[in-house]
Amino acid sequence: MAEREQPPLIAVTGPTRGSHAPKILVQLALRLAGARTELLTPADPKPQVQETADGVVITGGHDIDPVLYAAAPEVVPKYDPERDALESAVIDRALARGLPLLGICRGAQLLNVRLGGNLFQELRSRRKHTSNRWTILPLKTLCIEPGSELERLLGSDRARINSLHNQGIDSLGEGLVVAGRDLDGIVQAIEAPLHACLRGVQWHPEFLLYNRGQRRLFETLVEAAQARAGR
Repeated sequence: MAEREQPPLIAVTGPTRGSHAPKILVQLALRLAGARTELLTPADPKPQVQETADGVVITGGHDIDPVLYAAAPEVVPKYDPERDALESAVIDRALARGLPLLGICRGAQLLNVRLGGNLFQELRSRRKHTSNRWTILPLKTLCIEPGSELERLLGSDRARINSLHNQGIDSLGEGLVVAGRDLDGIVQAIEAPLHACLRGVQWHPEFLLYNRGQRRLFETLVEAAQARAGR
């Protein structure tokens, strides 16, 4: 009898404390897509998992410390330096290994920063057509770039998304392109056309798993991880 192939291993990062629902839901989405998962936190970084993972998801959370993109603080700090250090190392290792990677909210921002981009430290002053309120409900409109991989995944040029962020992407990191914006033109999705599966989304798809298109964000990561692992 042939040996059963092992599912791909996806490393999921998160804070040491809190954010229980996102950590649980992201891992649920990945497991439903056929992956194994391991949670990495500053208190439990699991170096062996970092070296052997077939893919990575960087979840949401606190703002990115502007020192990481050589900027002075413009808002009252709410940073997590230990998490910044862990996830910067995880992203850098994933990029060096060519792993599939999905950045969610803070994760999308940090991915952009690690590739040389920077951030808007506050968005309230930049909103003219959309609310600045936080909600897990899909009350905002995503305008998807024609011809983008995101358009293919979601099957439309528009989608409804939630919003739990107060910072956003300004200048893009190397190799990244904008895949979607909101009605104020604020970047909501980035992707790397020359990479098999490297993207960041500013919203939280783990709270929208009832939507087929949102599940595809996790499924395509698992598919890419499985293909890369040669399984």
